[in-house]
Amino acid sequence: MFLDRILQAKAAEVRVRKTQTPINQLEQKLRHAPATRPFRPSLLGGPIQLIAEIKQASPSKGLLCPTFQPVRLARSYEASGAAAISVLTDEKFFLGSLDDLVQVKRVTKKLPVLRKEFIIDYYQIYEARAYGADAVLLIVAALTRSILASFIKEVQALGMEALVEVHNEAELTTALEAGAEIIGINNRDLKTFEVDLETTFRLLGRIPKNKVAVAESGIKTSDDLKRLALAGVNAALVGEALVTAADPERAIQKLRGGTDGSG
Repeated sequence: MFLDRILQAKAAEVRVRKTQTPINQLEQKLRHAPATRPFRPSLLGGPIQLIAEIKQASPSKGLLCPTFQPVRLARSYEASGAAAISVLTDEKFFLGSLDDLVQVKRVTKKLPVLRKEFIIDYYQIYEARAYGADAVLLIVAALTRSILASFIKEVQALGMEALVEVHNEAELTTALEAGAEIIGINNRDLKTFEVDLETTFRLLGRIPKNKVAVAESGIKTSDDLKRLALAGVNAALVGEALVTAADPERAIQKLRGGTDGSG
């Protein structure tokens, strides 16, 4: 499975990062990290909120944005009413970096910033906070239930929030048992990379009403967003449709048309 390849590469990468910036140096950096911005509250209110993603490439599509400018994207996202920004920091498969996250946090005024990464080690959680993240992605398929539960507690202890990603019923059960408060339903099958928006509708009814539900992947049109809003999804994470757009600000306005009373 492709996820296994990513996780093997990630384990090697984290070992290198630990030697480059030992944990004691990271802890010092933590003391000077910018204050966190509330992530969960940003996803509530209104029919559906938008988490706009910043990424340069994907394993399935290759280079998405040849003229990649994370600062320009972040400013466009904030100006056009996004509720939060997701920043891909994986270098090998998505051509991202922690520097992208730093820049995005610096140039935005109030939007919370999610570190989207394949987190397998406590080190990456401290790293996320040290570089200014307000929330982190935790992928159930990459972790055991006990490690997931421990990671969620550590994320919260550092003043951040966890978006816990699931792909099926079994993973959703694991997420809830581990204490997840924000559930991301990824519509992309990790084995085939095929995307099916029905995954969200199938799993949504199993998520308790006091949790926050986020739809991820495959959201391309205002009709997609309307369907998700009507079903009761709190937020949608959209990346590819925005970073490939000639005018990301206009793309967000078109996407949100009819979901916020504008049409």
